[in-house]
Amino acid sequence: MLSFLPAPIRGVISLGLYAINTLFWFVPIFTLAIIKFVIPISGFRTFCGGLQNNFANSWVACNSFNIWLTDKLTLDVIGTDTLKKKDWYLVISNHQSWLDILVLQKVFHGKIPFLKFFIKKELFWVPFLGLTWWALDMPFMKRYSRRFLEKNPHLKGKDLETTKKACKKLIRVPVSIMNFVEGTRFARAKHSKQQSPYKNLLRPKAGGIAFTLSAMGEQLNHILNVTIAYPEGARGFWKFLCGKAYEVKVRVESIPVHENLLGDYFANSKYRDDFHEWLNSLWEEKDMDISRLLSGSGLNI
Repeated sequence: MLSFLPAPIRGVISLGLYAINTLFWFVPIFTLAIIKFVIPISGFRTFCGGLQNNFANSWVACNSFNIWLTDKLTLDVIGTDTLKKKDWYLVISNHQSWLDILVLQKVFHGKIPFLKFFIKKELFWVPFLGLTWWALDMPFMKRYSRRFLEKNPHLKGKDLETTKKACKKLIRVPVSIMNFVEGTRFARAKHSKQQSPYKNLLRPKAGGIAFTLSAMGEQLNHILNVTIAYPEGARGFWKFLCGKAYEVKVRVESIPVHENLLGDYFANSKYRDDFHEWLNSLWEEKDMDISRLLSGSGLNI
């Protein structure tokens, strides 16, 4: 709608609107988090949590309006028609850009419960956003490198224990838990360093989603396997704010949570091997799907 403005001006306006929107909704969301802390009554906390989710959905709605107002974003989405706002979902996706979060929020807004992301612990310190994510009970993750764990073996599995503890806060009302399974955004340097067997993806990390399924398997109805592709390449956030023409293809596959996906990831070696095999197979299919989407041949789920 503001396409007549020069790109840098449009970028400044867009960034300002995102900042104002975040600050506006931060106030009631964070205030309710403090009230929940002061009044530790389960039913009251559930009520406050519901209000927080309503405010968060309004936050997303305003961000989506900002996208329409300032950015040339074309979304090609397939696979969301049968989703329900009162179901419980584990959402997994490949990760290429900061824009992925805005895209997923826009795609799923009003179709499933508010998305709650697994967030790197370091992002807690992002001004206002970090506190907002904390107030919304989003799981903060601390990942340890293999080299660090070799020097500190007593911390092995600590990150997944944190995941389980965080998930316990999310069992009161329907929720959608979002996990970027690769653990970080795709980059060719990372792809090369990992020696990833996939053309368009990094290696998937199984522990986080296996532990989430273990902690919340009774609540979760479906896994939503999301594939995101940027035919023109995943550009930087500033270029997006400036309204550069952007096409995003999103495909959503709903997978029922069967008993064979639930188990003890640490204690049961057969379950762990089977889960790795299932996830790697899923990632192989996703890799081929992205190649088809990027080539323009399309993909229907």
